[in-house]
Amino acid sequence: MQSRELTCIVCPMGCRVRVDFEGDGLAVSGNQCARGEKYCRQEVTRPVRVVTSLAAVSGARLPLCPVKTSVAVPKDRVEDVLREIRALRVAAPIQIGDVLIEDVAGTGADVVATANR
Repeated sequence: MQSRELTCIVCPMGCRVRVDFEGDGLAVSGNQCARGEKYCRQEVTRPVRVVTSLAAVSGARLPLCPVKTSVAVPKDRVEDVLREIRALRVAAPIQIGDVLIEDVAGTGADVVATANR
């Protein structure tokens, strides 16, 4: 039987969680809450991440605007998302929440501004 140990990041407890691969299923132990179990199951089967980065802005006092994805994207698509963000050039003014890229890299997530510029 294979197993994997993770540190849960859902809450400040930082539980050490063990995930055992049993046939077609998973057994999770060491978590203090159901949210930790859900996180660990997802982390070993289909990990996702919210991507944060900076986008280039013209015509603003500051040349960069912090951005993030509206939802978590598959971990194996993070580089594709970052590639599109690095290629992005937007003109000021930008408001918090403005969608700068729709459906980035075909992930279903939008890239949104997290600051005014």
